[in-house]
Amino acid sequence: MAAAQRTVIENGAIATVDAQDTEYASGYVVLAGNRIEALGAGRAPDGLENVVRRIDASGHLVTPGLINTHHHFYQWITRGLATDHNLFDWLVALYPTWARIDEPMVRAAAQGSLAMMARGGVTCATDHHYVFPRGSGDLSGAIVGAARDMGVRFTLARGSMDRGASDGGLPPDFAVETLDEALAATEATVDAHHDPSSDAMTQVAVAPCSPFSVSTDLMRQGAELARRKGVRLHTHGSETVEEEKFCHELFGMGPTDYFESTGWLGEDVWMAHCVHMNDSDIAAFARTGTGVAHCPSSNARLAAGIARVPDMLAAGVPVGLGVDGTASNESGELHTELRNALLINRLGAHREAALTARQALRLGTYGGARVLGRAAETGSLEPGKLADLVLWRMDTLAHSSIADPVAALVLGAAAPVTASFVDGRQIVENGRLLTVDEDAVARAARDEARRLARIAAQD
Repeated sequence: MAAAQRTVIENGAIATVDAQDTEYASGYVVLAGNRIEALGAGRAPDGLENVVRRIDASGHLVTPGLINTHHHFYQWITRGLATDHNLFDWLVALYPTWARIDEPMVRAAAQGSLAMMARGGVTCATDHHYVFPRGSGDLSGAIVGAARDMGVRFTLARGSMDRGASDGGLPPDFAVETLDEALAATEATVDAHHDPSSDAMTQVAVAPCSPFSVSTDLMRQGAELARRKGVRLHTHGSETVEEEKFCHELFGMGPTDYFESTGWLGEDVWMAHCVHMNDSDIAAFARTGTGVAHCPSSNARLAAGIARVPDMLAAGVPVGLGVDGTASNESGELHTELRNALLINRLGAHREAALTARQALRLGTYGGARVLGRAAETGSLEPGKLADLVLWRMDTLAHSSIADPVAALVLGAAAPVTASFVDGRQIVENGRLLTVDEDAVARAARDEARRLARIAAQD
């Protein structure tokens, strides 16, 4: 077998985000094939064979790639709508439009969402897709194909809804599936696209949408399906006070107790948002190892509140960051969530002690890997881990006067990405994608957004 080709990155500051938060003011990283072979302080060792490329990272910070734990790609083509609504009113306003999506729209939206994240340092992305209008085509295949073309590591959280308006839910009836349809289609998606291997580029999770759009039968049987297939579970949880009230009225208990009663707490589960959590809720998540996708910008956009992230971390709850759908976070970028997570949490009870810059970076990297069940392979820079990493340029006007590069990345302006590697393959160079034509992606997304708007206006 031929020896792996090596790429050597040297002379840059390195934040490994390992268990000791090891950092090097000037160091090197050696990539061999799709793995990190070595790293350390100073220059790379002499005598390395099969070195096909050397990158001078002077003036850069090298970090693990960012990991997005919650998103709704299809919303890329409905950005900028219902801008002054809370969650339930926002959903009611937008579901009639979302119920008209089809395969070309979803592919264009997925390309746009992925492109924006990838050029901003995301190397592993998640899409929670739960809208499957009848006759709309192979939406899961379109999303998986877009991620494959972009070159990003990807988890498709195959969502579902079976509680339409006639059953007391928010979505129109024609936008939901039956219980049997949802379960069968979800299992088929796992069979078609899930790769259980340690270096998988595509994985699938079972992801009924939320307590207010999904029956209890779908929650219970969805959990059983996920565990039978050996995949993870994802849903929305405790996002708003309205959801808390809904759960008490319908189920006679709060969201966390409801999730536990349906088999939805555990080390193989992560929830999006978790804004309204009391002490016993946090303790239940910590006890069971249930993860959280913290989405600070979307929570603020929809006035949902401030999640108790410092308390979750203190209790040992796995927490990562999420962009959430771009109809409630129009920037569509994860690196901005590092800053917003820190700033918004400092408005809460812990004030200036809520989060540090390094904790924010950990949320966006290793924390996300834990939430997705992939911390053994990615999320930190360590020998043997997957070669998913980013070179952030720190010597321009925006950052050059900030001595601490991690503080510069988290608190400063959005840092330019000089290079981003996924599975050892470079997908971004000097802020531009190498895998797709950004301008063509932008045109396709614009055209599909206009087509969707025209169709929705005819209803």
